[in-house]
Amino acid sequence: MTMFRIGEAAELLGVSADTVRRWVDAGRLAAGRDAHGHRVIDGVDLAAFARGQAADPDDRSDASSARNRLRGIVVNVVKDTVMAQVDIQAGPFRIVSLMSREAVDELDLRVGSLAVAVIKSTTVVVERASPSGGPRGRQGS
Repeated sequence: MTMFRIGEAAELLGVSADTVRRWVDAGRLAAGRDAHGHRVIDGVDLAAFARGQAADPDDRSDASSARNRLRGIVVNVVKDTVMAQVDIQAGPFRIVSLMSREAVDELDLRVGSLAVAVIKSTTVVVERASPSGGPRGRQGS
């Protein structure tokens, strides 16, 4: 059973440790105590809470088979005569998309625009992270 300390849970949820403590104190998120008296959250409970917190970034998710939709702000656009690169910052994640210049112009994408990166991939590499956040063990494909 994987247990997460308050700070680790906060990092995974993208909120402050104080926010996680408030959720625990309010009974929204279950927590126990470890052998040292620190509050810890069971990984299964944290996963269920995270799923419940996830909101659809827009109302078009049922019109597409892609389920990975990251809402963010356009932070950079580089265009040449045919192609363009659009950088989106979605929370802590940077998404870079290469697309036609025509598509960028039609969507009127520019720095400061709100955008949703819709990701559908046939290959996703998953690594098991160590408690310190780095990869652990062997990688597979």
